[in-house]
Amino acid sequence: MDAATSTRAAPHRVVIVGGGAGGLELATRLGNTLGRRGQVEVTLIEKNRTHVWKPKLHEIAAGSMDMSAHEVGYLAQSHWHHFRYRVGEMVGLDRERREVLVAPHVDDEGQEVTPQRAFGYDTLVLSLGSQSNDFGTPGVREHAMRLESAADARRFHSRMVNACIRAHAQRAPLRPEQLHVAIIGAGATGVELAAELHRTTREVVAFGLDRVDADKDIRVTVVEAAPRILPALPPRLSSSAEDLLRKLGVDVLTDAKVAEVEPVGVRLADGRVLPAELIVWAAGVKAPDFLKELAGLESNRINQLVVLPTLQTSRDENVFAIGDCAACAWPQANQGQGGFVPPRAQAAHQQASHMARQIRRRLAGKPLADYRYRDFGSLVSLGEFSTVGNMMGGLIGGSLMVEGMFARLMYLSLYKMHELALHGFPKVALDTLARLIVRRTEPHVKLH
Repeated sequence: MDAATSTRAAPHRVVIVGGGAGGLELATRLGNTLGRRGQVEVTLIEKNRTHVWKPKLHEIAAGSMDMSAHEVGYLAQSHWHHFRYRVGEMVGLDRERREVLVAPHVDDEGQEVTPQRAFGYDTLVLSLGSQSNDFGTPGVREHAMRLESAADARRFHSRMVNACIRAHAQRAPLRPEQLHVAIIGAGATGVELAAELHRTTREVVAFGLDRVDADKDIRVTVVEAAPRILPALPPRLSSSAEDLLRKLGVDVLTDAKVAEVEPVGVRLADGRVLPAELIVWAAGVKAPDFLKELAGLESNRINQLVVLPTLQTSRDENVFAIGDCAACAWPQANQGQGGFVPPRAQAAHQQASHMARQIRRRLAGKPLADYRYRDFGSLVSLGEFSTVGNMMGGLIGGSLMVEGMFARLMYLSLYKMHELALHGFPKVALDTLARLIVRRTEPHVKLH
């Protein structure tokens, strides 16, 4: 071994925890550049085996998207893009030793796949996403489903199809709650799921379940505690979306606070009870609970890690946080009064790009740059019926309202941007063409 080889510095160890939109994009970017050249050793830790873009979960739940055509296998992605994937769930952090503690990974049969492990890092990036916030409402954990993962979406879809088949096969009249879906929370997820369910439930019934009257028997109700649905969007767009939902036959209840979720219904604070066979909790957002007591790092009331403008956590310069689990200041929010970067896929995408540049600066010994969120607005898809949103709000000093086909194309482009970041243009083009071909020969709704 010559002197140059023996004194060569070990690669900089970058550990990314969480393989959502931000984490997987960052691992892919770093692997394709610094990882390929051996300058960094990139490790992605994720408890799931495959990735699905979270804004698509409502389509999987409704059955309008075949998950198998869109999921990304972490092991294959890591092999093709020069980073390491390690399955497991983070359960602790030793900041002095610079180690991430990962719990044993156990399969569905209770067999241990990997033991408890510790991964050393020079730079740690936490990209753990968010989950719904039940605010301590009784009965939510026991009786409501959530849409936080692909497994949640698959479970809801399976129960929905089973509910339709059960109603078709039974001899007795339908019970009050049968074929009724209550969606608690009228943010983007709740509204998008309601619109998709209107179409997909009717398509499921059309495949031979002729004893179910879709217009009379199937009922979808959206419950929102705020005075209007889509409270994060301008009032005009909220009104437009509500009008469309009502035209589709979706019941919309606003100013309706949920007091308790029961086995076959939802009890409101005013005493009303909404019978429902399927209940989805889509209200509120918070970061994973274990972050609020993670190795002395500073967190806020919804468990997000407080970060500096550089995306470094406020108490450790070697630990960064991006995406929904980061409380990142946004001085331009609320007409200049300040606020925090909202939990949106576009924020995770931007922060992943910024973090890739930050790591290059760290390697070069340069000062880190501040991250500035660029607000491209919000879009909400109402399935095949319409898309509404406001675009470029933070870039033009106002809010450009968009609806219809143009908004629909912009909504689709957000997902294509994510795919391009993961796969590049040739693969995305071929995959898109293949999906268009298969869609012509298969049912437009998943039936199992």
